[in-house]
Amino acid sequence: MGGLIRRTIENVRDGRAQRLLSLATAFSAPPLAFEIYLEHYKGSFGDKWMWTPIVLTPPLTAAGIAGFFSERAARTWLPAVGALYALDGLIGIYTHFEGVREKPGGFGEATYNLVMGPPLLAPGSLAMVGAFGIAAALVKRER
Repeated sequence: MGGLIRRTIENVRDGRAQRLLSLATAFSAPPLAFEIYLEHYKGSFGDKWMWTPIVLTPPLTAAGIAGFFSERAARTWLPAVGALYALDGLIGIYTHFEGVREKPGGFGEATYNLVMGPPLLAPGSLAMVGAFGIAAALVKRER
């Protein structure tokens, strides 16, 4: 186990983290999607766009797993789907911001609306996981 950790640290120091980022993307997306599903279920999926992170998760997970096994997939499919996931997260930040603003009192009643409204920065998690997939295409493959 010590050799694996040492080799991983050496690879990261050398800028070789493509497989690591591919797996991080693949294994971060499903639990995040599950949490999003539960939160959007509470909101009764009142907007059709609430489904986009759920729909984008299986392709991102598959691309992450493929990126672990294939450098070609890590440089093509993973950043493409990762960019969609990240963009969805950025759009989500905007829609959540608007959701808080549209509640009675808007940001004037911030102590209530930020707690009871949509979580303002939670969609940033999608942007971060999508960025893992984009970053995988930019780094070298591990030795």
